[in-house]
Order: sequence, then structure tokens, then C-alpha cells
Amino acid sequence: MGVWWIVVVAILAHTASAAVRVYDWEVEYKFGWPDCKEGMVMAVNGQFPGPTIHALAGDTIVVHLTNKLATEGLVIHWHGIRQLGSPWADGAAGVTQCAINPGETFTYKFTVDKPGTHFYHGHYGMQRTAGLYGSLIIDAAKGKREPLRYDGEFNLLLSDWWHESILSQELGLSSRPMRWIGESQSILINGRGQFNCSIAAQFSNISAQFSNTSLPMCTFKKGDQCAPERLHVEPNKTYRIRLASSTALASLNLAVQGHKLVVVEADGNYIEPFVTDDIDIYSGETYSVLLTTNQDPSQNYWISVGVRGRKPKTPPALTVLNYVTAPTSKPPSSPPPVTPQWNDFERSKNFSKKIFAPRGSPSPPQKSKTRLILLNTQNLIDGFTKWAINNVSLAVPGTPYLGSIKYKLKRGFNRKSPPTSFPMDYDIMNPPRYRNTTQGNGIYIFPFNATVDVILQNANGLDANASEIHPWHLHGHDFWVLGYGDGKFRPGVDEKTYNLRNPPLRNTVALYPYGWTALRFVTDNPGVWFFHCHIEPHLHMGMGVVFAEGLNRIGNIPDEALGCGLTKQFLINRFRP
Repeated sequence: MGVWWIVVVAILAHTASAAVRVYDWEVEYKFGWPDCKEGMVMAVNGQFPGPTIHALAGDTIVVHLTNKLATEGLVIHWHGIRQLGSPWADGAAGVTQCAINPGETFTYKFTVDKPGTHFYHGHYGMQRTAGLYGSLIIDAAKGKREPLRYDGEFNLLLSDWWHESILSQELGLSSRPMRWIGESQSILINGRGQFNCSIAAQFSNISAQFSNTSLPMCTFKKGDQCAPERLHVEPNKTYRIRLASSTALASLNLAVQGHKLVVVEADGNYIEPFVTDDIDIYSGETYSVLLTTNQDPSQNYWISVGVRGRKPKTPPALTVLNYVTAPTSKPPSSPPPVTPQWNDFERSKNFSKKIFAPRGSPSPPQKSKTRLILLNTQNLIDGFTKWAINNVSLAVPGTPYLGSIKYKLKRGFNRKSPPTSFPMDYDIMNPPRYRNTTQGNGIYIFPFNATVDVILQNANGLDANASEIHPWHLHGHDFWVLGYGDGKFRPGVDEKTYNLRNPPLRNTVALYPYGWTALRFVTDNPGVWFFHCHIEPHLHMGMGVVFAEGLNRIGNIPDEALGCGLTKQFLINRFRP
């Protein structure tokens, strides 16, 4: 009786301390100047990027989202939030909900269960590319203390920016032959970049790397949207810099001139701290780094963000770390840090392999019940370029999977599971011998509370020497990254190299060229969850799969989440008198 009463008191105390944070948001297009050139941006309540959500672990977030777009549907995915008990609020169109139609309002309601650095973004078409994103920062619950000690913090949301509209980009990617979107015109830091000028133009070698003529020096007027936000710091303090990458394509590298970075968080999970000069960050990843202001307090220092993993045709994004003891307008005295060689993939792998769970963290289950080996290839369907997993290019159906499963609608999607592996004689080093693939919408269904291993296997594209980095993101879960390897995964051999002692928990992981990445997760979150490459055009062209688990444990789903496709008629019939 005494123990039961202690548990009840603890629950009541937690409930009393948790808050309900309510937001009313309207999403619409507006004209903006993210990189000093006018274009259309997707704005939330007129803001680009969207408003930052700050909450405490245990809080409930309620967002009443109104679609003010004239002709497009809309959803928002809360990237990194596991949606325990609220799978319908994950914000994946065609998977967990219907798109919100123009003029309609949909309410997201979910609990944020642990502290961490996250963000939110559009997950319908390529609306993230158009600027539908913002930060989501969860601090420790009231009365709890984080293991990190710092004097202040900054939040840097990184993205890439195109001058071509997303509708034009989507049309090009869906054309025959495909019209590739090309490299972005600029990299943005908190929605600000410079396309036609450089704030480091006095160092002519910097801008000349990326264009035939040097870029001119930037001149900003008061209130210019593209003027960089400087980070103002005091000497001999430690600051937490929260980083999130919502890029549509680019892998990035961030460095702060003259300062070491201590990496302490990855994807909302604490890690064993390690020191680095710069940090690679792929689309969908988040990090926290600690920076100590121990340099000459009379100087200012560059913060540089450049492209990795692709031959860079986009100038690095720049801003300034301003010591308040130095004049704000004083430029740094030397050139910005140079981004590491774009195709030095060994350097990239070495960075990933430095990330471990902190001491004392629970180890993953030592064995798995199920294993998927997912081969990532580029193929053709009737001359249209597609990406495929085990030779199936994903086409999400019009009826959300969650509704088809909840209401047992047999025609919602193909009930036959996609292939769980690929022929082991497949040559990953060369373009595919058989170039054609098929489209499908089948999903992988797992029993509740099973341990699943997923091996991501990279291969060549349609052209020679075309394997590239793919950051894969899993909705609804964190997973343990067990290891990376070069070449083709060897069942029965490469498992022996797994790190089962202190693998990091992530929700996004890099798949490197011509290699494999192994991860493990437990199917303890009833729902239907997207697992896909976080590069926008790659997902648009079919690079993803869908996992379902604990289907008999899925709770109530708001009707407004499922009012489309086959579920629409089902709901009409259910309420018909």
C-alpha cells in the first residue's frame, strides 16, 4: 500500500509540474529575402523560419494548424519527437494522417518526453525546401538538472535555399528525362544567407573558390532579412550551441574560427563528450556543442558552414562570433575556416565513429529477432528516374496507412511485405546491371516489443562513381547505431564488429558511399512509422520504407486525421444515421 501511494504521489507531482503549451499557427506563402534575393517562402504566422517552440520535458504541445495556402495540402512533422501514444500526430502525409486541405485547421497534440534539440518541418511534397521549418527545444523537466553546465546558449537552424520554386523542382524530378534540381544557391543560418555578396569579400580567395568572379562585399541596410545574426558572447564563458540541419540536399560542416567544439548531444540524446575542430551535420541531424570563449577578447571570429559530401558549388554561409569586448562591426582579421574536402569520406566516417553513448547508459538488446537488409539503388520506371529499396520504389497511397490498418481497410495498400533482403551477388560497386524497378506501397509489419536490426546497404547509381551519402531518419523511435562498414555487408561476419557496449542512440544516421550502416531498435511504440532518406528529392523519388508495429495496441485516432481516401467513406458510413 505504501509503495502504491508513493507511485500515485509521484505521478500527481509530475502532472502538476507539466504544462500544456498551446499555439495557433497559420501557414501561408509570403515574399522574403532569405539570401538577399526576393523569393517566396513558407511562413508560420508571418515568420520565416517558423517560431521556435520552447518546452520542458513532460509538457504537452498543442498546435492548432490552419492551412492558408491557396492550392496545396499541408502537414508538419515534429522531427525527433517519438509520439508515444499519439502516432496520428507524427505529421507524415499518407502515413499517419491526411494532408490538411486549404482553409482547414488540424490540431496536433503530443507530449515531449525528454530534453533535447529538435526541429519541425513540412512533410508534404517538398515543402521543407520552401522554408517550412522551425526549432523545437526541450529543456529538462521542472526540478530536474541537465548534466551539462554552460553560461548561455544559441540556436542555429541550418538550411539550403534555391531560387527555383518547389513546384518547378517537383515537376523536374518527375519528368522524363529527370531534370535534377542542382546545387542550392545559398546556405542559410537561421533563415539568413547571402547569394550575391560575401561578408568575407576582403579575402578574395574565399569567394573565388565558388564562382568565376569574386563576390562583392555585402552592404546591409537596417532591417535587411538576409543580414547575418551575430552571436554576441562574453570572454571566458561556456556557451551551448544547438545545431539542427533542415537542409533539403546538402551535407554540411560547421567550424568556429580559433575555437574548439565539445560535442555533447546528438539527435536529442546525450553522448560521451569529445573535442573537435569542426562538426559534420547531415540533413535531419541535430547536435549540441559547447564552446568556451578563451580566445583574444579584442577580436571577432568567423562561424563558417560549408557543403560536404557533394562537389560544392554553393558558397559557405558565414556569420560572426562577436566578443562583446570587441567592436561589433570589426571584421575578423583572417579568412574564415576552409571546409574540409567535400569527398573525404574517411574523414566523415571517422567523425561518426567518435559518437558513443555516455557512460552508464543502458546497452541495447544483445540479440535481434528480425533483420532487414535494405539495398539503396537508383533505377528507372518507364524511363522515369526513381530511387528504390530492394528494388521497390515507395509510392505512398492516398489513404494513410494508419487509417487503413486501424479500420481494417483491405484496399488501402498492398498487404504483401516488401523484400527483406536482396540477392547477395548484387554488384554494389557498379551501376545496376538491370536498370528497371517497380513501384509499391507495401510495408514491414513487426510484432510488438520485438528487437529489429536494419542494415542499410549503399550502392552505385545509374552512372558510374555515383554513390553518395544518404542520411536516413526513423519516425517514432530512437535507434542504436551498431556500426559502419565498407563494401557489401556480410551476414554472419560483420555482426561480429557491432558495438553492443556503448552505441549511440540516434534518430538519423548516415549511409556512406559503397558501404553499410547497421542499427537496432525495439518495436515498443504502437503505430505506423516512416523510415526514409532525409534528402527531399530522394524521398520524392521513392527512397523510403514504412514500418508498422503493435497494431492491436493503437489507441484512438482523431477522425480529422483520416478524412481522405478510403477512410473518408468509412467515416461517413460510420456516422450515417
